[in-house]
Amino acid sequence: MFKKIVTHKGFWKSVISLAIAFVFLFIIVKWALDGFSGDFFAERNPYLLIGGSLLAGLVYGFFVTYGKFKNKLKP
Repeated sequence: MFKKIVTHKGFWKSVISLAIAFVFLFIIVKWALDGFSGDFFAERNPYLLIGGSLLAGLVYGFFVTYGKFKNKLKP
């Protein structure tokens, strides 16, 4: 079942789109909690901020999309 789900058409496209949306929203929310300070990006390593958020977004997107496709492909 796992292989059928991850090879289904549109699975990885959905994972990537959810990951990008997650990263965008996560960074905006963190920046808002910091008061929209200009120092938000200067105080952090941008590669670590974007890379770590993207990795977390990919994990989030994979689990959410897997659940969505599992329910969709249930016999």
